[in-house]
Amino acid sequence: MQFAEAKFTKSCLLLALRRYSAAVSDMEQTVLLPSLLRDMPSDDIMDCEAAEESCKDQYENYLMLKAIRNTAESGLVAMDDRKAKTNKALDKTLEPLLETDPEVLFHFHMRGLFCVLSNLTKRTQGLTDKYMDIIGVSN
Repeated sequence: MQFAEAKFTKSCLLLALRRYSAAVSDMEQTVLLPSLLRDMPSDDIMDCEAAEESCKDQYENYLMLKAIRNTAESGLVAMDDRKAKTNKALDKTLEPLLETDPEVLFHFHMRGLFCVLSNLTKRTQGLTDKYMDIIGVSN
């Protein structure tokens, strides 16, 4: 994979997507019994601060990380009603941004994508490490 990465600069979106996809693939290959992650609280404080949800366990994080990777690789699919309502609320708060310069808006979203992909990659690697700890394998 290093040879393929050599063609891209460090701040390339495709490279960030590949790193995330590779981290999820590594997680899938490592986590042979995802049910061991059930009822294991998430280390992420952001999960506990979600307005309508209780704290997620590691199993839910595992499923979410896989779903995000699948969406990133295959495109958007229809959302369920709960997520659609949240998305509509976000649209209302972003309306002033739509009137800004398209180039500024593009850079804003690119920075956001890089931040999100980096965060998701770290969470995926953390979940994989936690699973390794559960089964008693040292890294």
